[in-house]
Amino acid sequence: MTRSTRAARLHRALRAPEATRSNALPAGAWWLWALGLATAASRTSNPLLLGLLVGVAGYVVAARRTDAPWARSYGAFLKLGLFVVAVRLVFSVLLGSPVPGTHPLFTLPEVPVPDWARGVRIGGRVTGEQVVFALYDGARLATLLICVGAANSLANPARLLKSLPGALYEAGVAVVVAMTFAPNMVADVVRLRTARRLRGRPTGGIRAVLQIGLPVLEGALERSVAVAASMDARGYGRTAQVPPAVRRTTNVLTLGGLLGVCAGTYGLLAAQGALYGLPLLVVGLAAAMAGLRLGGRRSVRTRYRPDRWGARAWLVACSGAVVAAAMIWAGAAGPRALHPGVVPLTAPVLPLWPAAAVLIGLLPAAVAPLPPSLTGSEEQS
Repeated sequence: MTRSTRAARLHRALRAPEATRSNALPAGAWWLWALGLATAASRTSNPLLLGLLVGVAGYVVAARRTDAPWARSYGAFLKLGLFVVAVRLVFSVLLGSPVPGTHPLFTLPEVPVPDWARGVRIGGRVTGEQVVFALYDGARLATLLICVGAANSLANPARLLKSLPGALYEAGVAVVVAMTFAPNMVADVVRLRTARRLRGRPTGGIRAVLQIGLPVLEGALERSVAVAASMDARGYGRTAQVPPAVRRTTNVLTLGGLLGVCAGTYGLLAAQGALYGLPLLVVGLAAAMAGLRLGGRRSVRTRYRPDRWGARAWLVACSGAVVAAAMIWAGAAGPRALHPGVVPLTAPVLPLWPAAAVLIGLLPAAVAPLPPSLTGSEEQS
């Protein structure tokens, strides 16, 4: 056996398989990976790290997204992130900022405000420190949205809905409408822009946006409601009789657990809540899972081809968790590297080991199953 043959066999053994119904990654794994990247983005305002997070998410989306309608939503979230940065910058320039500055850029006409609105400023001097702080703040929020957009592009909404516990089946109709609205809206935008281009009509400008906007919203909502109506017609959410004590215990555990999850998540995302955020999140998850398990007794339906969490799914989910944990620890050990100085202005520096931790988020691009279209292109090459 020659060396080239051994190398070819090793490459085929290590290469990710083609995605099928049996080995496709659960949607929850993609969402856990994306939420890990979003948590890491919330812990820093360094534009270099934020740009690295966006690059990691974009590379994974480009490597593993399919041709489904929801896979096209990543570009829309990129544009939304740029819009958020622009809005944050405009508000900072027009309404002022509490950040003091010694580098004035220009001065706008200041509008006098009444005494009851003291502390609010409209116009006035605009400084470089103020603009840089607004850009850092807007970039962090934009990165959060882009990470959520990556999950929307990679996770199948229908498979995510299948993974819901039995206690949440009653809310499934609302979840379907919420999860399919954005992908359907993106697909309708592409379809209408293509139709206008073929008819020789402009696809840009305010007039074109106004003419496209209403049909897009109406079509996306109609398709989402149609899916929900078909689920309702098939008996989705049918429940069985359970004792009142079990029902009350389920409600208390589920509600208390979800409140704990919300409080713990806020603690992890906030800069001052890292100490109490993780214990609250763990306790909330345990209580919510116990409540959902009890509530699952109310379900009288079986699940067709349930998603199985294999080694690849756990690697994808854990890669996002590792990125989030490393960024939280880096914020506690050396916060200056994650938050460049604004007063006085200092150039951001890329910290090496937090950047290396962010690169762990590229693991799904190597271990996740390949979409069929990508597999065919690789075989042709």
